[in-house]
Amino acid sequence: MPNPKRRHSKSRGAKRRTHYKATKPSTAECPNCHEHKLQHRACPNCGHYNGRSIMMPKE
Repeated sequence: MPNPKRRHSKSRGAKRRTHYKATKPSTAECPNCHEHKLQHRACPNCGHYNGRSIMMPKE
């Protein structure tokens, strides 16, 4: 298996990693309490998911 003859510089490694960006998680509005929540998860504010009460929210 080929190995590099010389070490790559820090700037060369940083140039390769320029496209590795963290993306903001997409949110949706809760139809029950109209707060923002993560998609496909129960609302942490009211505890509803898919029109049903799934859990009691923490206070």
